[in-house]
This record gives sequence, C-alpha cells and structure tokens, in this order.
Amino acid sequence: MARIILHQELFDHDTELRREYPVICGVDEAGRGPLAGDVYTAAVILNDSTLINYLNDSKKISEKRRELLYDEIIEKADAYCVATASVEEIDQLNILQATMLAMKRAVEGLGIKPDLALIDGNRLPELDCESRYVIHGDAISASIAAASVLAKVSRDRYMRILDEKYPQYCFSQHKGYGTKLHYEKLAEYGISDVHRKTFLKKLYD
Repeated sequence: MARIILHQELFDHDTELRREYPVICGVDEAGRGPLAGDVYTAAVILNDSTLINYLNDSKKISEKRRELLYDEIIEKADAYCVATASVEEIDQLNILQATMLAMKRAVEGLGIKPDLALIDGNRLPELDCESRYVIHGDAISASIAAASVLAKVSRDRYMRILDEKYPQYCFSQHKGYGTKLHYEKLAEYGISDVHRKTFLKKLYD
C-alpha cells in the first residue's frame, strides 16, 4: 500500500482564500543567495480538487522526492510558469530587484490572470493583479509550496548543466552557494562568466 503523507493544512489555507479569490497563484524563488548562476522563480495555480501527496516546503523534501513532485505538480496544476533573471540582470539591478523581475515574469507567463498572487517572503513584485506576501509561505500555502518545488528543481537542473560546462567549479555539489569548496575553486580558477560579480567584489577587484 502506498504511504500517504498529505499536509492538509497547506491546501486548507488556499481553499479558504479561494472563497474570495477563485484563482490563486503561489510564487516562490530559488537561488537568491548563491555566488553563481541565474535566480529562478515559479508561479503555480492549483484548484480545490488538487491534492498532492508529500507537498511541502521544498527545503524539507529530499532531492529525489522533489524530482517526483515536480512532474506531479506540472501534471496537476491548472497553470504554471518557471522564469529567471540572469547573472547580468542580478549584477545590474541587485539580487532583490532581479528576483522581483523574475517573479513578475513567472506570473505573467501563466497564461491565466490570477485573482490573487501569494508571494513567499516579505516583498512584493509589481504585478497586474492583487498580491500579498506570506512569510515562510512555502510552509503555509500549497500553491507557494508547489512553486518552491518547481523553482528549486529547475535551478538544480540548471546548475548541473553549468557543472558540465564548468566542471572545475563543482557546481553540481554546492549549486553555486558560498561553500568552502566553492571558495577554494574560485581561488584556484578565478571568476567565471556565470559568477555574480557584485557578490564577489573583493575577488573581482
């Protein structure tokens, strides 16, 4: 028999909101903190009939489980979109504004205009719909949790591609974050064109 772990409270949160806002999208990001790579965001629209086993904050789910959930979310969502802001945009705008831009792209890419966008965190992008932020939203809202999984899996896949292109930096191991290994590789090989120069000013100078 299949094991069922359903975090019902996440779905109940969104169901309650749909009494006033029939179409809700959840929005989350992955990759604000790393020293390298694009920042990824996702927007997801679910409905009241959608239940997804194991769905939770992506940081609380194993990588293998996230990969399985990714396919299920895409299959069951009414709409979804994954969007990015580039390393160049991060360096030009700063990471916060680049993340807001990527979130805006994700919501606009849904193909369905939501009545309400739930944004994980404490800042709001400029959207053509009503929005509200939800601190720790990926542990509160099923829609945001689904977005967190899509954003995280998409960025991890992207970092594995960068690892193939720049094997000397071991991106598949640290995903671009400022680990001891990553700094050792930066000291050995210098900064690549996929590193965020504004995050590495001392090394860059």
